[in-house]
Amino acid sequence: MSDTKSEAKVAGLKPIKENLEPGEYYWCACGLSGNQPYCDGSHAGTDISPTTFKIEEQNDVFLCLCKQTQTPPFCDG
Repeated sequence: MSDTKSEAKVAGLKPIKENLEPGEYYWCACGLSGNQPYCDGSHAGTDISPTTFKIEEQNDVFLCLCKQTQTPPFCDG
């Protein structure tokens, strides 16, 4: 087993604006998903897991695509 940590792939340089309904979502943290910004299981084989987040009421959010945010899954600029 390797001691190296997987690095996230940059999926985009600008955040994506989504109007989300209340519920639970899985944000792609690895950058490999073909369904950005959401996880599609492409992280298998890496040591990166998706970030689970909940939306309590319908709202516009800006989800990070560069995968460098300090406030995942939300863009921090």
